[in-house]
Order: sequence, then structure tokens, then C-alpha cells
Amino acid sequence: MSDVTTASVSADHRPQLAPAGQGGGPDSAWRSPWFLGWIGLVVVVVVVNATMITLAFVTNPGLVVDDYYERGRDVERSLTTRRAEAPGWTMSLDTPADVAAKTPTMVRFYVVDSVGQPVRPDQVTYYAYRPSDPSADFSLPMVEEAPGRYAAEVTFALSGLWDTLVAAQTGGQEIAFDQRIGVADH
Repeated sequence: MSDVTTASVSADHRPQLAPAGQGGGPDSAWRSPWFLGWIGLVVVVVVVNATMITLAFVTNPGLVVDDYYERGRDVERSLTTRRAEAPGWTMSLDTPADVAAKTPTMVRFYVVDSVGQPVRPDQVTYYAYRPSDPSADFSLPMVEEAPGRYAAEVTFALSGLWDTLVAAQTGGQEIAFDQRIGVADH
């Protein structure tokens, strides 16, 4: 008898590996949760980007200003130049907090000079711009109630955000004061 024992391994009991190129093997990347997570993340980013691009084209309001050239020239003036030309007025616009669409609302504009005395501009105009619908834009002249206090009764056709601007003209110069307001449903 021999003290050496031999073990024989038959070819039928070897572990079988999947052929190259087919998933499912024990070392396959497709079975790794990390790999699948990264692939899922990339797919989500691509889908979100495609959705945002589609929405940008579908919901484009196409806002174009009729007098774009004149407005562009006004923007070119530097802030320093505007400050040098400004008369030092203090302006405020009193718009009620509960403005509702299709309901008349009284807005008031106050303007005083650098020492607190009321200013009487030649003309004061109230402008209302609807950022998402330029066909709803309007302007009204403001009426002087007292020196330095002007009023206008405005009716907003639509609810939502509005950009308002009061332009006071005096001596060929226009000084503007702007304010963004929210208009509720009536």
C-alpha cells in the first residue's frame, strides 16, 4: 500500500465560464450594481436634457421688442453716465399688495428732490409690461394729485408677473423707476 493518495479531477467538474461577449458570467460588469447605477445615471441625465431642450422649443414665447434698436442704444450708456445725469430724485411707487386681474387698482407715484421737496415733472407715464405676453402691455398717463404725487387707475388684463415702470420727463430728460408686481386672479 502506498501512503500517497492522489485526487483525480475530471474535466466534467470544472467551472464553466460564459463565452466572451455574453453577459451573465460571475465577472460580468452587467451584474455589478455600481455599473448599472452609473448607466442609469447617464440615461437619466440624457433624458432630462432632451426634455429641457424640447420644452425650450415648444414653450418659446418669442418675445421681441418693436423698438429694439433704440432700447439697445439706451443700454449702451454706462451707469456712470446715467448717475451723472440723474437729478438726485427719490422716487417710490405705491402699488397695493392685493392687485387682481380685471379689477381697477389705484397706483401712486411719489417723487422728491435731494432735499425732500416735491418735484413737478413735465409728464409722468405708467408703463406695464407682461414678460410672457407683449400683446397685453399698456401705458397710461399719471395725473398729478398734489406736488410730487401722481396717480393712475390701472386694470391688468391678465394675472401673473408684470414689470411696471414709471417714467418722469422733465426738460427733455426721462427718469424711470421700475417695479415687478404679481397680479392675482380676480
